[in-house]
Amino acid sequence: MNHLQNLKELSEAFGISGYEDDVVEIMKSKFEKHATVLRDRIGSIIAEKKGICDVPKIMFAAHMDEIGFIVKEITKDGFIKFLPIGGWWSAGLPGMRVRIKNKKGELIPGVIGLKPIHELSPEEIKKLPEIEQMYIDVGATKGFQVSEKLGIRPGDPIMPVGQFEAMANTDLLLAKAWDDRMGCALLVDVLEELAAIDHPNTVYLVGTVQEEVGLRGAKTSASLIQPDLAFAIDVSICRDTPGNGADAGEKLGAGVAILIYDRTMIPHKNLRDFVIEIAETNNIPYHLTSIKGGYDTGAIHLTNFGVPSLALGIPTRYVHTASSIISYEDYERLLRLIILIVKNLNREVMEQILR
Repeated sequence: MNHLQNLKELSEAFGISGYEDDVVEIMKSKFEKHATVLRDRIGSIIAEKKGICDVPKIMFAAHMDEIGFIVKEITKDGFIKFLPIGGWWSAGLPGMRVRIKNKKGELIPGVIGLKPIHELSPEEIKKLPEIEQMYIDVGATKGFQVSEKLGIRPGDPIMPVGQFEAMANTDLLLAKAWDDRMGCALLVDVLEELAAIDHPNTVYLVGTVQEEVGLRGAKTSASLIQPDLAFAIDVSICRDTPGNGADAGEKLGAGVAILIYDRTMIPHKNLRDFVIEIAETNNIPYHLTSIKGGYDTGAIHLTNFGVPSLALGIPTRYVHTASSIISYEDYERLLRLIILIVKNLNREVMEQILR
């Protein structure tokens, strides 16, 4: 299996919230080789992999969308005013290279601009820049009609530019959109491994849409599947950089992150302990962590009369920027843990978890 190729292809794909079509096509082409493919009505893609038994139905969700922007308006001088999609820190935006996808599907290069620091007053320098003050320069000059020549219009999606590459420390992988194309790649790799083994359950591997703007695809896809148990596969916060404390357990190479709390869900304690036991029994490094944000399980666990849920991830540096870093070894550890979860989760185990 070429895990690195999947990671590269998915991380570089265009797919901000609400415009995940390119990611869907990649995942569909890979899912169709081994499973029945379903869709919900807002775009999430589901691979149904039947095992020996119909029950339990286990859902693994990874969101396909990345944070980005959309075109708000075009000024008379040809500059693009834009709106953020998802959570950005405004200080990191000036100078960022972007691509605008026009109605023909063409990717138009641009750069986020702001008033130069040389022109800022001392008071302005002390403040965070506001996105409303920024614009995207696509090569605007007098007489160059941006709308007519480039086909850009309000509502067109915009993504940051971020090339996939291994770093000098070759275990570390740099790219945009690890949040959550890392999880999407895992779904593909999990399905490929499950295709070669028997498992005592039915597995649903779900690429969800619009997680970054409200866990929307998680809600609709879970309503379609009606799972018995669910997992979100996503990035976790890495705290091993300057300013975060030398003793942080959430560091690259620390293994699987098992979430004990996020703002959308308190994980099911029996399901959490089941996963911890598998990790310890099989010598898979892990750590317990929490996050101020939320995961797809925040919507999934409220489906119907409740779905015991847990979020799993790997530490990721610089989440919600144009460039983030993961450890490939951590990725492989999470892949191994998911396969073991599937192998061990039969009806009897599920009933013990639900007691």
